[in-house]
Amino acid sequence: MVRTNSMVLELGFQLPNFEMLNANSSKNEYFNYHNLDNRHLLLMFICAHCPFVKYIENQIFILSKDIENTVQTVAISSNDIVTHPSDSPKNLRLQAQTQGWSFPYLYDENQNFAKELKAACTPDFYLFSNEGDGDFLLYYHGQLDDSKPGNNIPLSGKDLRSAVNDLNQDNSYPSNQMPSLGCNIKWTPGKEPSWFK
Repeated sequence: MVRTNSMVLELGFQLPNFEMLNANSSKNEYFNYHNLDNRHLLLMFICAHCPFVKYIENQIFILSKDIENTVQTVAISSNDIVTHPSDSPKNLRLQAQTQGWSFPYLYDENQNFAKELKAACTPDFYLFSNEGDGDFLLYYHGQLDDSKPGNNIPLSGKDLRSAVNDLNQDNSYPSNQMPSLGCNIKWTPGKEPSWFK
């Protein structure tokens, strides 16, 4: 495990097209950009084995339910499952079932989507605005809150919840966008992005 902060991605960045296996589907269905609806979008890079993710699993459940009227949630795991088989689609589905997550949980097999969004760690949170025109634009990229394993700060989701509130009120970009901290994404050996080397 390498403790890693999220990267900077320019606010206003447009969500690229994608299509990935939805591990949280009993029929092994694929999920793509066109399956998104008219709500705003919370994307989060997580996985099944990371202790930073395990620490916030219940908060993810609570948050996704609290914001679901205005924000749709999609989770993604981009970890190499050859080096980390505990993050296989089967184990992602088991994690989702155990935690009661009903949102799509996508498996980024070739890691291209993570690279397009400069994802660096698990968890890594991206909040996209949607004005109803099919364009999802990056509004917030940062931490869930100040709580981390072992620092004795209670989990609240404060930073992300505040960003969702600002977005729902059509406020400008939140000024306080603190990077997320977690385990590095487990890149396929020899195919790491330039910012990881």
